[in-house]
Amino acid sequence: MPYGLNIPASGAFDLVSVGALVHRLDPGIIPFRKAHQCEIHVSGGEFNVAANLADCFRLKTGVATAMVDYPIGDLIAERVRAMGVQGIYKRFEHNGVNGPNMAAVLSDRGQGVRAPVVFYNRANEAASLLKPGDFDWASIFAGGVRWFHSGGIFAALSETTAEVIIEGMKAAKAAGAVVSFDLNFREKLWKISGGQDRAVSVVARIVENVDVLVGNEEDLQKGLGIPGPEVAAKSKLDPSAFFGMIDQVVAKHPNVKIVATTLREVHSTNRHSWGAVAWIDGKTYVSPTCELDVYDRVGGGDGFASGFFYGLMSGESEEDALRLGWAHGALLTTFPGDTTMATVEQVRAFAKGGSARIQR
Repeated sequence: MPYGLNIPASGAFDLVSVGALVHRLDPGIIPFRKAHQCEIHVSGGEFNVAANLADCFRLKTGVATAMVDYPIGDLIAERVRAMGVQGIYKRFEHNGVNGPNMAAVLSDRGQGVRAPVVFYNRANEAASLLKPGDFDWASIFAGGVRWFHSGGIFAALSETTAEVIIEGMKAAKAAGAVVSFDLNFREKLWKISGGQDRAVSVVARIVENVDVLVGNEEDLQKGLGIPGPEVAAKSKLDPSAFFGMIDQVVAKHPNVKIVATTLREVHSTNRHSWGAVAWIDGKTYVSPTCELDVYDRVGGGDGFASGFFYGLMSGESEEDALRLGWAHGALLTTFPGDTTMATVEQVRAFAKGGSARIQR
């Protein structure tokens, strides 16, 4: 089994994710307190992976999620279709006044020394109402599924969303799929959902079902309750602290075969040094480092995860799979919005050392 995984060769779905769809309001470099117009990006950590795999990497993907029948829901559903993702929806009616709602994420891009600022309006969010039994997993996976994915943002939304993740993961495992989880620890969300103690308890139950884990040192500490590394990193691009924590992760969760994350040194809002690392079935791998001129940083981590998963599903070498994730995440920061506008050819070219010279 390459990578320690048994990845099915085919299926009606290459990947199904479960999570929350959101719309992100983006006033560009103008802070919200002075904004007079916004772009609307459709997003969601779990959806972004499915969207990137469908649009850039040409795989067959779906997203199981909540959908509200009102104009914002229509806007979001249109964008899901446009990215080539099959929406698998538990539908809710809007009462015309206060919901249920499709959540809004509000985020300006920042500029230079001024950092981006992200805040939420997740009041009466439809996705937080999802509960076990809302999706017929046996029917969804009837034609076969190769990979199943979810993340910590969805897990934090309510008492029931983590149970939906666990239910989906168990069904996906029974259908033969590889299961991945992006820890995506968000302090603001867990703070109103029981705090870090609940986060560690909930995430531990989820990770019992996981083969591939995505998360940085902070995610591992706060999401899994792993103590900090004994070896201090010399810089944000130094992988030694991350690798120093892996033994504890695997000791706690021996079912995990892969742990991967991005490395990012932020020099300014628009200038980052970018790398990625992975522990794959007992061996460590490190990507090259590149300098990013960042247009919009939101979604870069999901860009990495989707490119990395694509490499694994395509049977690439461990080094090349990591490079594909690293390259796609880097390219994603050059586009507005949370999801990809790259092509697989561009990703492969950059992964092999391509440049920004004009293409004629």
